[in-house]
Amino acid sequence: MHIDEIRDYCLSKKAATESFPFDENTLVFKVMNKMFLMTPLEKWDQDEGSVTVKCNPEYTLELREQYESIYPGPYVSNKHWNTLAIYKNELSPKFVCELIDHSYDMVVKGMTKKMKAELEAL
Repeated sequence: MHIDEIRDYCLSKKAATESFPFDENTLVFKVMNKMFLMTPLEKWDQDEGSVTVKCNPEYTLELREQYESIYPGPYVSNKHWNTLAIYKNELSPKFVCELIDHSYDMVVKGMTKKMKAELEAL
């Protein structure tokens, strides 16, 4: 899976936006200003593309045990975030999209009632 495919998939999600809030290299995708995916662009240029996604704490551990390409994310809570080493080709594009969906859903689930209502209204 290539970064352009990941970008297109993330932006197809309701109210998803992209930005560079940390630096000019770390692309972040948010829903209602809440992050659900980030990726260091320089890694893609080096053929070492990876993304970091939010995850249910129990599922986080399960995934790390099952896949060598899934490990604790840098600079984020290791309890709630996993990094997916896309470049290792262990994870199918379909599974990567499922994990992006899970991340997006986790963020929406954690929103206030007001934010959820605003998202629904869009």
